[in-house]
Amino acid sequence: MEISIDLIKKLREKTGISIAECKKALIEKGGDEGKALEFLRKKGEEVMAAKAERTTKSGIIGFYLHADLKQAALVKLLCETDFVARNEEFKTLAHDLAMQIVALNPQWVSPSDVPESIIKKEKEIYLRELDKKKPKTIKEKIIDGKLAKFYRVNCLLKQSFIKQEDLTIEQLMADYVNKLGEKIEVKEFVRLKI
Repeated sequence: MEISIDLIKKLREKTGISIAECKKALIEKGGDEGKALEFLRKKGEEVMAAKAERTTKSGIIGFYLHADLKQAALVKLLCETDFVARNEEFKTLAHDLAMQIVALNPQWVSPSDVPESIIKKEKEIYLRELDKKKPKTIKEKIIDGKLAKFYRVNCLLKQSFIKQEDLTIEQLMADYVNKLGEKIEVKEFVRLKI
């Protein structure tokens, strides 16, 4: 199958991944740009998982100050090497994450950071809201769904990216791992508001 150079360039602009990788993805997915993009995202998540054991000893502090001068965020974004930490795309990611934090006010980086006491309390609230007559398995599924929604609101990595709502922050991070070739992680953040 012949893939046009324009389609390859378009996919490269969206992902930042090499032209060769974009071409391979388009060929594998029959020239379908959407499927190729999803394929590259999944591949990025796999690369991210494979690099999970690597140590992140470099990084930067990203920041965002809202135009009203009453809200700001700092985010500690880590990577493996100083080379990537100095990269403009990495700096842009840190800034975008800080902007995300100001806009959506997450409380934790990931679901694993949420204290067990809060999860327990949330489950108790959800259980009280449920009809007592529902079977236990149905109740568990409903509670799991409500907990997933809680994570999407309160955990940075589970939130939709404010600049591209069909993408979660976790997927955005996987895209950057794919682009930059290193493990990247949000270590912590702080949000300030007057």
